[in-house]
Amino acid sequence: MNRSRSTTWLEPEGPIAAALDAYEMRPQQREMAEAIEQAFARGEHLAVEAGTGVGKSFAYLLPAIAYVTRHADDDPATPRRVVVSTHTIALQEQLVGKDLPFLRETLGLPFSFELVKGRNNYLSLRRLKQTSGRQKSLFPSGTQLAALHAIEDWAYETSDGSRSDMPEAPPGDVWEKVRSEHGNCLGRRCEYYEPCFYQRARRRAEKAQILVVNHALLVSDLALRRQQANVLPDYDVVVIDEAHTFERVATDHFGFSASASQVQHLLGRLFHERTGRGLLATIGSESQRQAVIAAQSACTELFNALRAWQRSRGRSNGRLLRPDVVANPLTPALRALIDALQPLKQQLHRVEDQYELGAFIDRIDVLAGAIADLLGQRYDQHVYWVDLDPQRTHRVSLCTAPLDVGPPLRTLLFDRVRSVVLTSATLAAAGDDQFAYLLRGLGSPEARTLRLGSPFDYERQVTVHVEAGLPDPGDTGAFIPAAARAITYYLQQTRGRAFVLFTSYAMLHEVSALVRDDLRAAGYTIIAQGEELSRSQMLARFRQTELAAIFGTDSFWQGVDVAGEALSNVVIVKLPFTVPDRPMVEARLDLIRKRGGNPFMEYQLPEAVLKFRQGFGRLIRSQSDRGIVVVLDPRVIRKHYGRQFLESLPTPRVEVSRRAW
Repeated sequence: MNRSRSTTWLEPEGPIAAALDAYEMRPQQREMAEAIEQAFARGEHLAVEAGTGVGKSFAYLLPAIAYVTRHADDDPATPRRVVVSTHTIALQEQLVGKDLPFLRETLGLPFSFELVKGRNNYLSLRRLKQTSGRQKSLFPSGTQLAALHAIEDWAYETSDGSRSDMPEAPPGDVWEKVRSEHGNCLGRRCEYYEPCFYQRARRRAEKAQILVVNHALLVSDLALRRQQANVLPDYDVVVIDEAHTFERVATDHFGFSASASQVQHLLGRLFHERTGRGLLATIGSESQRQAVIAAQSACTELFNALRAWQRSRGRSNGRLLRPDVVANPLTPALRALIDALQPLKQQLHRVEDQYELGAFIDRIDVLAGAIADLLGQRYDQHVYWVDLDPQRTHRVSLCTAPLDVGPPLRTLLFDRVRSVVLTSATLAAAGDDQFAYLLRGLGSPEARTLRLGSPFDYERQVTVHVEAGLPDPGDTGAFIPAAARAITYYLQQTRGRAFVLFTSYAMLHEVSALVRDDLRAAGYTIIAQGEELSRSQMLARFRQTELAAIFGTDSFWQGVDVAGEALSNVVIVKLPFTVPDRPMVEARLDLIRKRGGNPFMEYQLPEAVLKFRQGFGRLIRSQSDRGIVVVLDPRVIRKHYGRQFLESLPTPRVEVSRRAW
């Protein structure tokens, strides 16, 4: 059998080894690259879990390069294009800014690649000119005007034209008035069509052989293809990295929500009664402005009614089990506003003004329909709920999401695309058929599976300590004080340098309150999520501070890297089971019961095992890393299912203590 081009490139005598000072051949990387190249050639789908340190990006980029260069001279009517989709911006930037340029130069192959961003990321030169001409009627504050002027200055310098290229991110309420928008584009009729940043990006994407996108953009493209439209040019091979997040992103995208602030913001852009600003301040009539005010009043009435209903009669988790729990004055008011705006659109002389107002009308129409659909629960196999923000009493949202995104993903992606590769460091869950949970959530496509270990020596690099003597976490009155004492002990063992991972903010804050004073007196710094710092600020402070520990919840279990001794300890306070009373979780458990299944074994356990593995994976990020992982939840020893958590780990040393805390 002939060796694949990918594995040849990875040989110790190959071009990649020659270009790197400290090249280390990894058998897992070669096996992964060969499996992916075969999947592309055979038109198969593949799910491959590759442990930390395998070098996944090269393992899929090399087969992608081999595929597009091999087919470079094929019929242009049958495009050979690879889409690489990731969840995080950091990985996209690594692929486009580092990995792909390095491989193109090292291999000496003339392939093309492009980072593709959503349309709203790009500046519209036409809308910038239009907004600049109306700035005094649109922006009431000097801060907003200063931000607009900064965008104007940047527009003369940028070659990219995307928001991420700006030295400082502009305020959202300014950017939305100058960004490129679907439905507000003149196309070839626009005087700025040729230099348009978005159109130039589209032209580059049309010529590129490898496209790097995020999951949300890929799902948007899949959804649009149901309507014979598209965001991305045609492609026949897809690599989905960080694939453990893909189902969740698809669920969010295929669902939708409407909030009081969203509606009021859109209407306020048309006309704001208090400030007298907005589009209709200069081009509208009094009757049209009054129609906006009437819609704003109807919005307040509807969402106040929803808030009152939820507080007095709703379920604790906000889930709505029946339609039309309150009257809907908003949809008729929005329809009346559309009727008032349509004549104005016809009267406007400038094409730009017609398109600007037309875009508003389209959004109002979509919003009016969405409100009616949400209240009327018009979508089958969806869960509906009211979301009240406890921090901001005026924040009320009406939400829905599909219970199962598998069928549309199967139809739109796996049945349409020649080859889809799913990869991550954590794809396999509990049970004998370890990939079944992942694939079931994506529509159960036929796919080969491959599980590759890590080149790291976990038995030498990490020890897992299980505190089996703690009370059961269900007895919070006993568990929380005992866990606080154990956390204090282990933080002192590693002199901080720790992530302490919680499953809820409530427990995080209770434990933080118990340990903070004693640890502070000993010189320790507790950086708790949900206080004054953002996640990136927390990480920066953690890296810069001696004797520091981060107390984090959901977003610190995955996608966070701290290399070296700065992170030497990960404490898992409680097994990360999903909270059963969240609307989506509750509805999925109900659906599994109705089908005669076991919700715990089919959903809650595999979800928890995957997240447990992700939390464990925060510790060892390189061959030189050392440290401990502490599990404070005694159920990993006491419960029959607990062994599945420990057995899911990459064979570290496990020490069980039964001391009383």
